[in-house]
Amino acid sequence: MGFNVLRTTFSMPLCSSKSIPIISTHPTIFPSKPKTHTLLLSASSTHHSKRPFHSGIVAMAASRSLHKSDEEWRAILSPEQFRILRQKGTEFPGTGEYDKFFGEGIYNCAGCGTPLYKSITKFNSGCGWPAFYEGLPGAINRNPDPDGMRTEITCAACGGHLGHVFKGEGFPTPTDERHCVNSISLKFAPANSH
Repeated sequence: MGFNVLRTTFSMPLCSSKSIPIISTHPTIFPSKPKTHTLLLSASSTHHSKRPFHSGIVAMAASRSLHKSDEEWRAILSPEQFRILRQKGTEFPGTGEYDKFFGEGIYNCAGCGTPLYKSITKFNSGCGWPAFYEGLPGAINRNPDPDGMRTEITCAACGGHLGHVFKGEGFPTPTDERHCVNSISLKFAPANSH
């Protein structure tokens, strides 16, 4: 199952109920003609917040995954991205762009642009690769490796190899999981770019 990604910008009080049309036009995630979706914003009658809802990312499950041939992937990915995302390769530890990077924003799939991780879920595990304790809901698939020793994680939208997830290592995180992700599988979008 893939994701349709809607970039939204609103500025309205959350104490009213409103329906807002959203036009989805991202060329990679939305390969067909633009569609209009309606987002209903409603606040509880007992809570009248005056906080505006500013730009953000809304991830919605898509009806199908993004499929491309190896030739199409080779045309849009660098040789190293293709080796890791499509052939399930691994970066050398400590060499990735995001290993020791802790900016505020969203980490997207480098193959298709699907949002995968919030920066607040990233932590320093000391493993040599970016580590996250959880992905965005529905954005990541888990599959046991053929040897049964590890669990591979892939982008739910395009199937790109991200890395592996490990449980029960004792890191002080809410999930006690470590998503060990290749930097080259990610593309960081700073919070102020939304």
